[in-house]
Amino acid sequence: MPLVSVVMPVYNSAATLGAAVRSVLTQTHSDLELLVTDDQSSDGSMDLLREFTEQDERVLPESAPERGGAGRARNLAIERARGDYIAFLDSDDMWLPEKTEKQLAFAAEATAPLTFTSYFKMDADYDGESTDWVPNGRVIRAREHVDYRAMLVQDHIGALTAMYDRNVLGTRLMPEMRKRQDYALWLSIMRDGADARGLAEPLAVYRAHQAGSLSSNKLSLVQYNWALYREHEHLSAPRATRALAGAVWQSLRNSLI
Repeated sequence: MPLVSVVMPVYNSAATLGAAVRSVLTQTHSDLELLVTDDQSSDGSMDLLREFTEQDERVLPESAPERGGAGRARNLAIERARGDYIAFLDSDDMWLPEKTEKQLAFAAEATAPLTFTSYFKMDADYDGESTDWVPNGRVIRAREHVDYRAMLVQDHIGALTAMYDRNVLGTRLMPEMRKRQDYALWLSIMRDGADARGLAEPLAVYRAHQAGSLSSNKLSLVQYNWALYREHEHLSAPRATRALAGAVWQSLRNSLI
């Protein structure tokens, strides 16, 4: 059975962290490790993680040496990973119990080194567990197939659902950017020739925007998208403008779900 390394950045997430961690530990595919990097939290997040470690040796938390943001925290976790696959989950979101099992089977069937899934949206104040989740009509649908060109127009991959095969792609770190590091990683993988495949079934739950959340309204990230297109992907100004328009449209559409 493949080992899945789950990467989770944490910063002052004590209110939602427990549900996020438990959603990983209750996966039907149990061969996994949860690599958590605490980005110098001040709210007891690290104490909570140590409690989880005492209960389950698969929880492997470390403190970042200094505040570096979510991207750097993710990279510190990826550098510790031992798994065949790298998957991502923020500390305010959740996976549904069969997410890993079904996505691994899908990746094998599709022979795709980068996969993602549809996912639900929940309100910011949801206080239940992944095992209690009742499917609702708020679903961000995964596109069946995404290549580099399509990805430039819109970021089709929800980071909480993404998983890549290290045996095929090697260890891929996120570019050192203030924000949009996940989008930059998917683009770099696709630029190197690997398309992404999407699983239609919703297998994760995304917490709607709240103050301090690692997951934030994409409309507030326009300047970071522009920097990504121009400085990281080296797009011309007209092409970057078209890509930015697509990103804004996607954000507006998803905000209505």
